[in-house]
Amino acid sequence: MIHIPILRAGKSYKSLSTVQVKHFRTGEPVAEVSQANSGLIAKELNAAAQNQRRMHDFSVAELLEICRRAADKFLNANLPVGDESQSPENYVHQLSSTTGMPEALCCRNMTKIETVLKNMQAVLDGLTRGLDLSILDAGAGSQNGRPMSYFSQANALGAILPSNSPGVHSLWLPAIPLKIPLALKPGREEPWTPFRIAQAFIAAGCPAEVFGYFPSDHPGANEILLRCGRSMFFGDQSSVKAWKNDPRVQIHGPGWSKIIIAEDKVSDWEKYLDVIVTSIVENGGRSCLNASGVWVSSHGREIAEALARRLAQIEAKPMDHPEARLAAFTNKKFAQRINSMIESQLQTSGAIDLTAKYRGAQRLVEIDGCTFLLPTIMWCENPEHPLANTEFLFPFASVVQVPQKDIVHDIGSSLVVTAITDDEKFKKELFASPNVDRLNLGAIPTNKISWDQPHEGNLFEHLYRQRAFQKTE
Repeated sequence: MIHIPILRAGKSYKSLSTVQVKHFRTGEPVAEVSQANSGLIAKELNAAAQNQRRMHDFSVAELLEICRRAADKFLNANLPVGDESQSPENYVHQLSSTTGMPEALCCRNMTKIETVLKNMQAVLDGLTRGLDLSILDAGAGSQNGRPMSYFSQANALGAILPSNSPGVHSLWLPAIPLKIPLALKPGREEPWTPFRIAQAFIAAGCPAEVFGYFPSDHPGANEILLRCGRSMFFGDQSSVKAWKNDPRVQIHGPGWSKIIIAEDKVSDWEKYLDVIVTSIVENGGRSCLNASGVWVSSHGREIAEALARRLAQIEAKPMDHPEARLAAFTNKKFAQRINSMIESQLQTSGAIDLTAKYRGAQRLVEIDGCTFLLPTIMWCENPEHPLANTEFLFPFASVVQVPQKDIVHDIGSSLVVTAITDDEKFKKELFASPNVDRLNLGAIPTNKISWDQPHEGNLFEHLYRQRAFQKTE
């Protein structure tokens, strides 16, 4: 059986405490993962400042070149996992076997990570708004004739990572060229991707000391969040709520992303069906970027019916099927709870599962021994219904019709809003809304990311602070 070790300053360490990661379908062990207790994590993070000094041996330009080499290593190389070698094909198969994500989607997420690493210069340009990055090498410099200086607010970036989609790991990658070491706690079912990324960086010439990889329990996660000057925390509402108001922790929770078709475009709604379907279904509906709501001022029932017909055609397929678009649930009881919750909320009048008309009433299905929830479109007659603004870990979206004057208020907090409109007054409403984190104007899928734009918080501003700086001529 594969053993995935702890990384202590980049060096493999086998713990006496281990857990098995099992194949979600067969229950057979796939890997044994060493566990880091709170004491070990605390000891390692005491050396964070020393490890960070190792980063100062490299310029940002050199680290960007390392990112480009790491991109190729991550996508194509055989990389170590404990005492064994992991090929790209093995990585995809192992990742799918413990997360329930089809191999085709694993490959797509793998390419996404490679793309970010390869284009890290553009990512940093977006995060820093075009800052001359040599300023980070010297500690000070000038840009546009103005003296500038920045200092890091953390000796290490902690990352409490999820198991739902490997693509989210692209969000902490800029820490390396920004010269910040990492303390990574992987998701229980997804130890593979952060470990492979670390090995790709080390193979590409990055100093190994900057990688801490700490599979752990909740106390271990808390130790990382408490001891790292800055952290990222991926989790559901109940997990992240205790840290929501802590400025040291950047929260990555549910997205509640939306598509809005404004009054000036809604009569042409059929033109935008492909964009809406992509926004709901892409990546198996597992991302916070996936649309969970479609908000319009008219034609709501027609749009919901058309979406239901389209999504009902998507079938659950085996994990190795090249056209598989739906992820399986690794925990059958979790899928059953979600399904029961939806059915219970449907007892409240004002919502209809229109997909049931076209795929049959069965939402929860088993295919090839795997448990799936089939894509679901709800028609909600009012925004107060409990299903009007909710999010689940599969392709699920509600269509809600309200007067346009109420839409921006009623949609609530939204990670991404795709607004299809040329109405200047409505655009200004959206620009002014503090509830819209990312705004796409036009027929842009909610899941389409521009890498030169920050996503769910600006990591550079989370890690660095500009100081007042002046000098004599």
